[in-house]
Amino acid sequence: MKKLLISGIASLGLVLGSTFGAMAETMHSSESAQAGQFHRIEQPIVNKAIVTISGLGLIGLELWWFLLSKPKSRKATAQSGVQEVTVMVDGGYEPSQIVVQVGQLVRLKFDRKDPNSCLEEVRFPALHIAQALPLHHVTAIEFTPNQPGEYSFTCGMNMYRGVVRAE
Repeated sequence: MKKLLISGIASLGLVLGSTFGAMAETMHSSESAQAGQFHRIEQPIVNKAIVTISGLGLIGLELWWFLLSKPKSRKATAQSGVQEVTVMVDGGYEPSQIVVQVGQLVRLKFDRKDPNSCLEEVRFPALHIAQALPLHHVTAIEFTPNQPGEYSFTCGMNMYRGVVRAE
């Protein structure tokens, strides 16, 4: 859904930019210009309004994306003394925040769908775990958090991140 929204906005920007660029070029070429001099190109107020509104919309989208959107959180479900969560690896980690109980075995099942080379490995620095994640394969990582706190995990390039919070 996020990728579809972003690609739609980028396509709209590309179409608007090329349309207004072609209009400006047409207007400029119809004027007689002397070589080596700059001439102001007047744009209709509608074009200015569309560009301004589009720019403000993109600024709003960026603010929401980086400041207001909250990462998905999930509490691990315990079955037979093992806390389990399946983490989808597709453009990041979902859920990216996992809540577990201290002192009980945790099994995270990473299901990698994204062919991005950055996501070929997951690392838990505090636990000294680094595990390869084969594409279209579920890989289980097990550990027991002995102390309350946060145990972060990242991709191989430290670009995508998540956290396991032990309570």
